[in-house]
Amino acid sequence: MSDEPPDEHVISSTAEDDGISIVRIFDAPRERVFRAWIEPEAFGAWFGEHGSSVPLERLEMDVRPGGAWSAIMIHGPERVELPFTGRYEEIAEPERLVMIFTNPVDPDDPDVELVTVEFVDLGDGRTQMTFSQRGHLPPDAYPEALRGWLIFFERQNDYLKARHDTDS
Repeated sequence: MSDEPPDEHVISSTAEDDGISIVRIFDAPRERVFRAWIEPEAFGAWFGEHGSSVPLERLEMDVRPGGAWSAIMIHGPERVELPFTGRYEEIAEPERLVMIFTNPVDPDDPDVELVTVEFVDLGDGRTQMTFSQRGHLPPDAYPEALRGWLIFFERQNDYLKARHDTDS
């Protein structure tokens, strides 16, 4: 199943029965885009949908292979708390990041989601990010996951742009 990209920065976005894939361009250097995934302040600024937040005091990141990460997303006017947990599998800065998303209620649940993110320097201050998520969600859950990640990456782009504007 393929969804039409929401803006010119999204090259492709696809939901299938076993996962999702997104290819997106960011108007930021590869190192900055990569670091937005591993620096708590940056990650907390973009991880989530519109109207949500990840307070720094509710975010833990042990950024090393085997290191754990966790985040509590506060969502909507009701301030619903959505927990996320996992571990880092691979960190090859600034080219590649592999993370596991585990069941926050049962960390020993073998049904995990594998997230792989690859970053390519396009040579002009832009970065192509290739994102995939594969795992054990029900097939009808992946289109919703795709929608969510596209919003997350829109927020990541806004964060990177705002940071660039303040650095200039």
